[in-house]
Amino acid sequence: MPYDPEKHHRRSIRLKGYDYSQAGAYFVTICTHDRECLFGEINQGEMAMNPCGRIVHEEWVHSAQIRHEIRLDESVVMPNHVHGIVFIIDDGSRDVGATGRSPLRTMHPPSEPIFRPGPPKESLGSFIAGFKPAVTQWVNQMRGTPGLPVWQRNYHEHIIRYEDELNQIRAYIRENPLRWETDENYPHRLQNLQHQAS
Repeated sequence: MPYDPEKHHRRSIRLKGYDYSQAGAYFVTICTHDRECLFGEINQGEMAMNPCGRIVHEEWVHSAQIRHEIRLDESVVMPNHVHGIVFIIDDGSRDVGATGRSPLRTMHPPSEPIFRPGPPKESLGSFIAGFKPAVTQWVNQMRGTPGLPVWQRNYHEHIIRYEDELNQIRAYIRENPLRWETDENYPHRLQNLQHQAS
């Protein structure tokens, strides 16, 4: 099945009972508050990051340097969102039977839901919970807007299960700036959709 951005990555609720600390590959999208274009602009199919966009990129890369459980793959900072592929890896301290360099072929949720206060350590949620506040702090410090929200409250993820799907998502991320005017987060498209709904 070809990758469909409308169907596959617009998920704001985690898969019930799924353990996001287990090894695997995840496609993540994090959008800005009110989809505001904070991070730069698209010029002739290429993303030109402003200082806020460079903060996002630097913090994304820095996350892999400080978190031994993640490896980052393809990513792109867009004017009002960031896309990236994140691998949660087995560092030898967990018995999950997979590596972070390839997606898992089978990922079955546990029979019982996992209830924990906040995201578990060494999980996709803990990565995002560290990344978003760090970016917010640096962006607000730079622009002199303490306390102003930078991100939407949640994030979107898609569990990548197969190699061909991984490659399709990599291509989607790389080509995202080329398709900006048809992107679901493109400001004029969002305004048109809001106008049609009213």
